Amino acid sequence: MPFPWITRRSFLKGSAVAGVAAAAVTLLPGCTNTASDTPETPDPTVIPSEDGVDALETFEYKELEELGFEYLNSYDLPLGTVLLPGEGNWIPVLSTGSSAMPMVKGAVFSAASGELYDVVTQPFTVSPTNVIYDVRCSDDAYAWVELDMITRAWSLYGSRFEDGELTGTTVLLAQGDSDWDPPAFCCAGKRVLWQVQPSLNGNKTSETSYAYLWHVGRNDAQAVVESHGRFATAPIPSGPTVTLTPRVRGDEGLFYGITCYSLNDDLSTTIDQLVMPESVRPMAASRVGDRFMVSVEASYGSGGLLGEMGTFIEGNNGKFVCFWREPAEGACGSGDIFIIKSRSSYYTLNLRDRTYSFLSAIDRSVDYGEFPARVGEAGDLFVTYATVKDEKTGYPSKVIVRTFAIPQGA
Repeated sequence: MPFPWITRRSFLKGSAVAGVAAAAVTLLPGCTNTASDTPETPDPTVIPSEDGVDALETFEYKELEELGFEYLNSYDLPLGTVLLPGEGNWIPVLSTGSSAMPMVKGAVFSAASGELYDVVTQPFTVSPTNVIYDVRCSDDAYAWVELDMITRAWSLYGSRFEDGELTGTTVLLAQGDSDWDPPAFCCAGKRVLWQVQPSLNGNKTSETSYAYLWHVGRNDAQAVVESHGRFATAPIPSGPTVTLTPRVRGDEGLFYGITCYSLNDDLSTTIDQLVMPESVRPMAASRVGDRFMVSVEASYGSGGLLGEMGTFIEGNNGKFVCFWREPAEGACGSGDIFIIKSRSSYYTLNLRDRTYSFLSAIDRSVDYGEFPARVGEAGDLFVTYATVKDEKTGYPSKVIVRTFAIPQGA
């Protein structure tokens, strides 16, 4: 059974979330991509470090405006607001509650209008220890995890999403206890994709991990990817595809397969796969167009190029463009433009023109950091957020969101 952690229950109308009904989804048996279904798994990618293209050494520096980037707007949001990666106009947000209960609310930020909207104002299970722990959304779906901070029990919910609010029926997608990590998940179009894997500190450490897929409006979900061990990274959608990193080649050692699946047929088709060198665990992995982006946060001392610390972008003729800095977040991009966060700033690379530039963090944000609200495919808009300090007092005072137009056709 690919879901030993599931319990099923249903809820009545008049629940805590906008008065909608909620029911438990049915999980169909079987798995689309089992670990035993990959006899054609590629060999590990071991490339000599000297074969990488060092972007900062070989690319030409240009001013940001010369690369076609355009600053659009900035917006002030309340202190404590956290933006999370989103693929469209609506950016998922964790916002502060108006009181200790709820401590956190699920919200969205409209990149078009700059407005912040509450979506899930309190957890389904209202208690002093149960909080909204994580949220994700697309322009058509919204999902969130509730977590009991004492028992570590969690629940994942999903719903149709339209014009800044939940519509229709909210569905209980999954539940687990402290033996299972709260799921890493994403929304892509009208789909919610999530991973369930055993906690490193629980009693189920030898159990298999699975990724599941649910369509908005359906009463069932399907296991779509199996990993004999924990996934290395969260699922990242990029247009019509999604990237996951299951364990592969399990009878040979510890290998992670950065794998791009088609969303059009619910991950039945594997588009491409990059197998990391043995024991090298990527920090982040996604895809822009037909290029994988891989971030590695430590130097492993083996495995060649991909065993070093940095961000690597798949290029032509087996070459990788290398950004030899410690990654702070997963990269994003559009066309041949790639954006990589490095500590308090961002670097932008144009792989077609072999140029790069520098996007500075906003003033008075260095202590707390500025972070991207995009990962993987960024489309035509790059979004960042930062906690900034008051100019006079030096204390954190607000969150500022900035938006930038990414040049298209690059």
